[in-house]
Amino acid sequence: MPIAKGRSNKRSSSSSTSYASTVTTVIFIALCVLGLWILTSNSVVPPQTTTTSGRITTDSTDTTTTTTSSSFSSSSLDKKDPPAYEDNPGNLPDDAIKGDTIESKPDEEKSQEGETKDSSKENSKESEREQEQEPEQTREEETKEKPKEGNESVEEQERQTENENQISEESSITENQQETKREENRGTENIQEENQQETETGTSMEGQQQQEQQQGQQEQENSESNGNETEKQQPQHEIEDVTNDETQQNDGSEQSKDEEPTKEEKAGETQEDSVQKETNQEEVSESNSGGSFIGGDNSGIPKESKESRKSWSTQADQSENQNDRRKDGSTNNSDDGSIYGYTWKLCNVTAGADYIPCLDNEKALRQLHSTKHYEHRERHCPDEGPTCLVPLPQLYKRPVEWPKSRDKIWYNNVPHTKLAEVKGHQNWVKVTGEFLTFPGGGTQFIHGALHYIDFIQQAVPNIGWGKHSRVVLDVGCGVASFGGYLFERDVLTISFAPKDEHEAQVQFALERGIPAISAVMGSQRLPFPGRVFDVVHCARCRVPWHAEGGALLLELNRVLRPGGYFVWSATPVYQKLKEDVEIWKAMSLLTVSMCWELVTIKKDKLNSIGAAIYRKPNSNECYGQRKHNSPPMCKSDDDPNAAWYVPLQSCIHPVPVNEGERGTRWPEEWPRRLQTPPYWLNRSQLGIYGKPAPDDFASDYEHWKRVLSKSYLKGLGISWTNVRNVMDMRAVYGGFAAALKDLQVWVLNVVNVNSPDTLPIIYERGLFGIYHDWCESFSTYPRTYDLLHADHLFSRLKKRCKILPVVTEIDRLVRPGGKIIVRDESVAVGEVENILKSLHWEVRLTFSKDQEGILSAQKSNWRPDSYGAKE
Repeated sequence: MPIAKGRSNKRSSSSSTSYASTVTTVIFIALCVLGLWILTSNSVVPPQTTTTSGRITTDSTDTTTTTTSSSFSSSSLDKKDPPAYEDNPGNLPDDAIKGDTIESKPDEEKSQEGETKDSSKENSKESEREQEQEPEQTREEETKEKPKEGNESVEEQERQTENENQISEESSITENQQETKREENRGTENIQEENQQETETGTSMEGQQQQEQQQGQQEQENSESNGNETEKQQPQHEIEDVTNDETQQNDGSEQSKDEEPTKEEKAGETQEDSVQKETNQEEVSESNSGGSFIGGDNSGIPKESKESRKSWSTQADQSENQNDRRKDGSTNNSDDGSIYGYTWKLCNVTAGADYIPCLDNEKALRQLHSTKHYEHRERHCPDEGPTCLVPLPQLYKRPVEWPKSRDKIWYNNVPHTKLAEVKGHQNWVKVTGEFLTFPGGGTQFIHGALHYIDFIQQAVPNIGWGKHSRVVLDVGCGVASFGGYLFERDVLTISFAPKDEHEAQVQFALERGIPAISAVMGSQRLPFPGRVFDVVHCARCRVPWHAEGGALLLELNRVLRPGGYFVWSATPVYQKLKEDVEIWKAMSLLTVSMCWELVTIKKDKLNSIGAAIYRKPNSNECYGQRKHNSPPMCKSDDDPNAAWYVPLQSCIHPVPVNEGERGTRWPEEWPRRLQTPPYWLNRSQLGIYGKPAPDDFASDYEHWKRVLSKSYLKGLGISWTNVRNVMDMRAVYGGFAAALKDLQVWVLNVVNVNSPDTLPIIYERGLFGIYHDWCESFSTYPRTYDLLHADHLFSRLKKRCKILPVVTEIDRLVRPGGKIIVRDESVAVGEVENILKSLHWEVRLTFSKDQEGILSAQKSNWRPDSYGAKE
């Protein structure tokens, strides 16, 4: 009994101990769960601290694992939405957009520092939560291994759900914060990059221009954030207001929109990009260098003075019959607004690829009453300039470059053989395979022009080629070999001949790279001022100098400088045929009555020719001593500079005698005369840009030297080795041409008839030019210029005539591959740009600042397929 009782007590005691330990374990687990719940509830970040996490934490206690996963996916999608983080100004006022400028940088840095501090605090909280999660997760794993009963299982499920919610929350918060930091860093980098670009380029735009540039930069940031990053194909300046339509078209080689570029083309585009980046850097540098870019009061660019215009006459004023000649001086001023919708056609004319509108006007030629004075070779322009395009000759090629072009050109570019057949024996031109070759001869210098040039120098040493004599007029030039070889003596020669049976002689000259125009000595004055040429030359030029009272020789007297020379190399000088003897007698009487001095008559044994060289008087003494007043002296109101559609006058203009008047002294020797203001520019006279005239002259020269060195020569992507024939469509003092002196180019300076008459200044400095009205076509063949330069031409011209025919004329003048540079008001530049695009020109660069713009474009080989109506 006692033994049995003792076992029962022992069994009861162990049962009690086991129960107590179980209760203790349950209590311990409950306390652990309670502590874990308290810890986890305190570690959860309040929903309002993060935008994207509020959705997750609001109902975290009621969500299941599936719901949590769904919420996480939703937050991930939201995270990918870039507008939540982009620095997009949207509809903010202009003031708010200035945050990217250098002036607002301190505010940006403060904002960025504040954001950095907030993000660092959030990162420290995240690390603390991660450290707390590690022991909690370990406890959870240990607890899962123990049996769960009743409420313990429910509490474990709730705790697991909360932990998963917390993990997903923290993951989402961490990723959102990282994305925010990445966006902040990206925005900072963009701002720094923009500031760096502004610093490098030196651009400090103000007012509306600054806001436009900042908006363009903001748009660029937005496109990058949305993953639409594209390769920058054009410079920063092309974002400006004139260039919104011009992007990818400006760079690289020509290709159709439907074709994919090859590797070679892409490489070419990359090179073009680098060239254009240099272009814009140079252009901006130009605008900040004290005056190389047009426009802006602070740019230092010369701007024409309205007051100064009162002291300058124009060709329109000087030429009395100008108003009678142009019946419609200002036709419709409005341009066709739908330029891109314009349908281009080829010119349906008899002249075909050689069409010169003012010389091939068949309708006007049929109405002429007489051709006795070569009226049919003079200008007869249509009422409105053509808007059709001149076709290219078949198998046309890019011209041979100078100096090789002086000796040979492509036959297919000027496919005419008549001169080779008629003048080949005189070494004018010959057909040699696919080339036309020029041995350098002429009718009077079969054995070469250089020998002939030296022969003249030896005959009259005072001519002084390239020093004393710089600017020469060659009458009836043929293929212009005389002028072509005078380049070797540093002499500039402008040659002219009519468009006659000697087909394309002027076109041959221009294709060779030699200056020439189509003109005739007929019933009207030549388009040059009076007293400007140092030498006038005629070698068998077929001009009847002695006829009708010597009217044509008196025209030479008008354009010849006092003390200048007339070189007449013709058969009457050295042959004894009856006709030649009669001409010589008549010529001798005429020259004596004009007071010309016969300096010498020399014979060239090598060429078996002779030349008579005359000198114009430099005083009026002889005129008063003549027995007969024939030819008569011109009336006092007959301006020798009036030349635009002015009829010939058979009279002699007196030589200037007043000190300080143009013509009383010979210019400085070349090259000093290029940069020396003419002695007759009076300081009391305002120059074109408002300064005293000599200072104006010097400022203009310095201006164009800066433009050439900082922009044109390096920045426009122009290969100047391919440039020979250049025209300045609106010259003032000839500064643009003067700045190009050291290049192997020549520049024809065009002074517009309604602009101040500065052409005498251009000749005085050893350059040459011509009067012209751009409301009419120019007297030259198609495809004859490599580069046209138009400085503030179109904004003035559009007040008088339509722009469309003028741009069509530009397309006629420029060779395929040739260029144009336009500097003008932004509106005018935009109009020209649109027309050039419709003509398939490649617009290489556009830039606008302060309502002024610049454009550089290159002509392509494109021509329409169909012809227009018969002209």
